[in-house]
Amino acid sequence: MHPEKINRKRTNLFIVLSGIFLTNAILAELVGVKIFSLENTLGMAPAQLNLLDDWVLDFNLTAGVVLWPVVFITTDIINEYFGKRGVRKITFLTAIFIAYIFVMIYLITKLPPADFWLDVNRQDANDPGFNINYAFRTIFQQGLGIIIGSLTAFLIGQLLDVFVFQKLRLITGKRMIWLRATGSTLISQLIDSFVVLYIAFYIFRNWSIEQVVSVGIVNYIYKFLIAIFLTPTLYIAHYLIDKYLGKELSEDMMAKASKDTSFF
Repeated sequence: MHPEKINRKRTNLFIVLSGIFLTNAILAELVGVKIFSLENTLGMAPAQLNLLDDWVLDFNLTAGVVLWPVVFITTDIINEYFGKRGVRKITFLTAIFIAYIFVMIYLITKLPPADFWLDVNRQDANDPGFNINYAFRTIFQQGLGIIIGSLTAFLIGQLLDVFVFQKLRLITGKRMIWLRATGSTLISQLIDSFVVLYIAFYIFRNWSIEQVVSVGIVNYIYKFLIAIFLTPTLYIAHYLIDKYLGKELSEDMMAKASKDTSFF
């Protein structure tokens, strides 16, 4: 294959995967303010789990968990073809963009609203209490602790994921894609699930360590099940990418990607 065509295919693949990664990571951060009931979504009764210190918990999850599995899968695919350098590049870039977005949102929420905007967005003429500016500010402004916790957990989780993935690939070689992909996700998200809660709610809020651990366990159970459930999508992605790259280029990229197994 001509070198120019090889470079074009590599670049196109990285752009597409990075776009999927970046879009879902940023969107997950933005919608993460909403908490939804998994049991109600599935038409089931509340779980009512009795965990540490008599905390009774249901599967009430941040809406961001709907999108984070896509980020995890994309991380593993980028790792498979572009190695640690590829994952690290898009991870740091995404963290910078997320921080930038939060800063801009904060500044925008401070802009004084136009009077007509407040009027036209009332639910009806008899509802003067509805304030669209208050709703806008409440939805988009997240606490400093949540922002710091989320970014810290994201960076640690990504670095740990790529490290475990590469170590498992040394053991499995080209075989057992499910083991290195799902295994790295399960380990990295075990840390991620607790780091974000510890920083956001234990350090910056008034949660007890028992509550942090209890909620973290519920979140991790969900991520554990989703990671296993989505494993077949890795094989579909591999098939489509290998078909696009061609067998020779695909194997060459994966061989080069597997060489760097350091943490940083």
